[in-house]
Amino acid sequence: SVRLGKLEDEFDFLPEKEIKDPEQSKPEDWVDVREIPDPEDVKPEGYDDILDEIPDPDAAKPDDWDDEDDGEWEAPMMDNPDFKGPWSPKMIPNPDYKGAWVHPMIANPEYSYDDSMHAVCKDGCTHVGFELWQVKSGTIFDDIIVTDSLEEAQKFAEETFFKKKEGEKDMFDEAEKKRREEQEAAMADEEDFDMDDMEDMQ
Repeated sequence: SVRLGKLEDEFDFLPEKEIKDPEQSKPEDWVDVREIPDPEDVKPEGYDDILDEIPDPDAAKPDDWDDEDDGEWEAPMMDNPDFKGPWSPKMIPNPDYKGAWVHPMIANPEYSYDDSMHAVCKDGCTHVGFELWQVKSGTIFDDIIVTDSLEEAQKFAEETFFKKKEGEKDMFDEAEKKRREEQEAAMADEEDFDMDDMEDMQ
């Protein structure tokens, strides 16, 4: 798919048009806490005395339990359904809440539009970089052209790629043929070796 957009919007070619006003800062009395603990909510009496675990009331000492040999029997512990965790007061809306403070912006004095931001090689490009992920090595890149002219690209391809296309294909086919022959020969040698081993065993 073709991606449309402006260079200055998609890349950091230019400084920001606006910056935070260095003369401004959040007022000390600015309240940006949305909720506060309810001052009228108090911890119930005895709340801290509630244990997080209690002996299982349904557990019973086994019939074969011997206090002398096994020691004094104690019921296994279980989570206390009445335990609600550490107490904390409920939260209520903060009547002094002013919302999130937004830093005022001003025009950036260092900003200026650059009509030639696209010309990253103002003196001419000498190298092209590729970031690729591949599972098979051996890929070769050559005859690279960077242009926005379809006619220029077509002419360049005819003078380079298409002139070498058939010759490169023949070279590739010959290399593949040689690789297959070597692979088949190696497999045949392995089969002969295995047959010799079987004869020795007999």
